[in-house]
Amino acid sequence: MYDYIKGPVTRVTPEYIVVEVTGVGWQLNTPNPYAFHVSNEEIQVFTHLSVREDAQQLFAFTSLEQRELFRKLIQVSGIGPKGALAILASGHPSQVITAIEQEDEAFLIKFPGVGKKTARQMILDLKGKLDALLEHVELPSTEDELPLFGVNPNKHELEEAMLALTALGYSERELAKVKPQLDENEQLHTTEAYMKEALKILLKQK
Repeated sequence: MYDYIKGPVTRVTPEYIVVEVTGVGWQLNTPNPYAFHVSNEEIQVFTHLSVREDAQQLFAFTSLEQRELFRKLIQVSGIGPKGALAILASGHPSQVITAIEQEDEAFLIKFPGVGKKTARQMILDLKGKLDALLEHVELPSTEDELPLFGVNPNKHELEEAMLALTALGYSERELAKVKPQLDENEQLHTTEAYMKEALKILLKQK
């Protein structure tokens, strides 16, 4: 129904962003809201509309490939939109696709809400069907992966990252293990940087 939306970002929260189009603010759920910034600059995001009896939600993605992977994931029994967002929030869709193709259940169960049964279902449902996406997914650049040096940590941005990770389904217990490491890392200073580093640690811990 809605393929994409263009407009400036007027609000960023731990769960969603707001993009204004002709005076209307569209609330868009996205894997990592803090990858966006409030600005007058127009952006384009690709959308997916989820309709349930009790709610209608719009999901937004920075590329067509990211949206298509989201759509593939929510077709798997046991994975809803929230779970799919948590998987995409890692910023490494190629790793997810590779894990499915190689039947790497140990990697897949690192994501919140994904147990062995769901991981097995992902492999059964999606193996061999994601090759086209693997050729086009956007990978983080080396610059994105490296922290910024010489900047003191910002407590406000750290707390925002914790709220966003909670919204993705990570438990307080999991985040309690990660937060001290982030707090001590003087190389991080933005909410997005804290989220990226937290996700890296979370995916290595399990």
